[in-house]
Amino acid sequence: MNKGIEIKSFRSPDEHRPFNQGKGYLDVVRIGGQDVGLGVFQPGWRWSSHVKPIAGTDSCQSAHRGYVVSGRLHVVMNDGQQADLSAGDFALIQPGHDAWVVGDEPCVIFDFAGFSDYARPSAGPAATYEPAPVH
Repeated sequence: MNKGIEIKSFRSPDEHRPFNQGKGYLDVVRIGGQDVGLGVFQPGWRWSSHVKPIAGTDSCQSAHRGYVVSGRLHVVMNDGQQADLSAGDFALIQPGHDAWVVGDEPCVIFDFAGFSDYARPSAGPAATYEPAPVH
């Protein structure tokens, strides 16, 4: 039977994936056959330090299509291209990059494309935890 309305909430995500050293987390909801991610990156977070050990790749291999709600993020592509993202920006970021939070405010991003496997341990399915509070 076709559902006319489907509602999900990040208050009770389908998955909660914490980053190493408590530097943030990713919550994922599955809706309409797609995953949507809410990433909360704490000051001091850096992909190569806090997600690389989970992903097991040299750089982030996810393609992201996301909207920055708050904070700032600096992205460096493997080829050297760089950009800063800040609140109100919508960005497409191809695989092959590192990124880190700029400043002392958490960076909060909704991602509509690249969080299905992001920060998921390479050996097996992601663990599911109680959701962390969203600020």
